[in-house]
Amino acid sequence: MKTITTCVHDILRHQPFLDDAMARDIINYSGLAADIQPLVEKEMRKPVKQGSIIMALRRYAPKRTKINMKNLRELGDIVVRSGITEYTFLNSNSIIANKARLLESVKDQNGIYLNYSSNFQETNILVSSTLTDLVEECFRSEVRVSVKDELSSITITLPKNSSQSVGLYFYLFKLLAYEGIPVFEMTSTSNYFTIFLEKEYVNQAFLLFNEIKK
Repeated sequence: MKTITTCVHDILRHQPFLDDAMARDIINYSGLAADIQPLVEKEMRKPVKQGSIIMALRRYAPKRTKINMKNLRELGDIVVRSGITEYTFLNSNSIIANKARLLESVKDQNGIYLNYSSNFQETNILVSSTLTDLVEECFRSEVRVSVKDELSSITITLPKNSSQSVGLYFYLFKLLAYEGIPVFEMTSTSNYFTIFLEKEYVNQAFLLFNEIKK
């Protein structure tokens, strides 16, 4: 049987911003109790007193995320690129061959952008907008799920041993979320991290990431 305490703790665990603020002890319990009271009452299916919620909040022991700020300040160069189009296709028996056609067609071109990824259901292609006609030609027999043009990318050189840094991506995405910046797509390798945004958000995101290094 669900109790008020378990209900409150479940709500907090699924709201990382609240969980983070609780860990830093900067939350007003009375204000938070009033805010989540409707959620608790909906889950419990009965009226719940704010005092009971406050007691549950005081019993909560969030895990403090150990973010190494020194690593964050060692982020390397930040490169902005505009004019990117994203295609998504359903996977098929022919899609790998069509990918090979695309790669063969652009192998001698300099200064273009092309990123290819896939899962069990779909294939995603991010390309310089100058290549859209070529992509349309190479994949004309495939089922296109979506296409989005006029994207921009921000690529960040990651610090050494970034794969061992707890909370690195959490911190970066938290900054974007606090500022209301939606991330359209993201990719990463061992040494580089790239986000793709609609062009109106690029300058704001660039300034945010650049401030981390100061």
